[in-house]
Amino acid sequence: MIKVSVCVPTFNHKNYISRMLDGALEQKTTFPFEIVVGDDGSTDGSQEIIRSYQEQYPDIIKAFLHTENQGPFEPREFAGRNNVLQLLKACRGEYVAMCEGDDYWTDPYKLQKQVDFMENNPDFSICHHNMLVTYEDGSKSHPFNKENQAHVSTIDDILQDRWFMATASWLYRNYFLTESFAEWHATAAAGDWALSIQLAAKGKIAYLPEVMGVYRKHSAGLSNVHSHSNKWFLRNRKEMFENVNVWLDKKYDNTILQTIARYEEQLEKLEKIGS
Repeated sequence: MIKVSVCVPTFNHKNYISRMLDGALEQKTTFPFEIVVGDDGSTDGSQEIIRSYQEQYPDIIKAFLHTENQGPFEPREFAGRNNVLQLLKACRGEYVAMCEGDDYWTDPYKLQKQVDFMENNPDFSICHHNMLVTYEDGSKSHPFNKENQAHVSTIDDILQDRWFMATASWLYRNYFLTESFAEWHATAAAGDWALSIQLAAKGKIAYLPEVMGVYRKHSAGLSNVHSHSNKWFLRNRKEMFENVNVWLDKKYDNTILQTIARYEEQLEKLEKIGS
């Protein structure tokens, strides 16, 4: 059985995808891994680059090169969702390591370090590490996580709406080999949040403080769309936490209700200023 599936959703990442694939191929491991790429109908030449890598590494790289974007097209907040969900289900590894096509890894032992931790700590469902955040506009780079980042977190931390895991740093147990995603996952604009909640419901979250990759911030990302000044996004987040509360049988009712209240407050402020 393949130990790790490297899951690579990508769209119009021509200027970045080679660096991402090189970082994955450079991984030194004692176990077999696959790289599963899902290109969401890129029109910038990304698919030609991915195809050339697949031809060079046919036993490692599995590519889904969609001729059309998998949608949904509206609202913009859902961009790429269907491609990612299809890709996650195509991952056959015991573990899944996430890395979007515009991010990349810098430590050739990243996968080995994370798998070693997970094999020795079966009560953990996710392992993440620090990343260097870089900016296309030349802003100063900085670590994703602060020095005081907890080495162990739980679902309660995520339900407080605290985001402390760069998606490209995740390695998680692949429960979805045999299980389906929660029904509310498909209606959540931020798919990484939806996935992290489902994973954290299964076990603890480990943090390795080493910087083992680069998280790029640039104009092609969704950061500006997933914004706390975007009323549609705020409403979607509030609805997601309401659905999660029911899904978790209200075990974390107090925490979730506090989070929902904060979204209601933000929405009320936006309504007042008419944005």
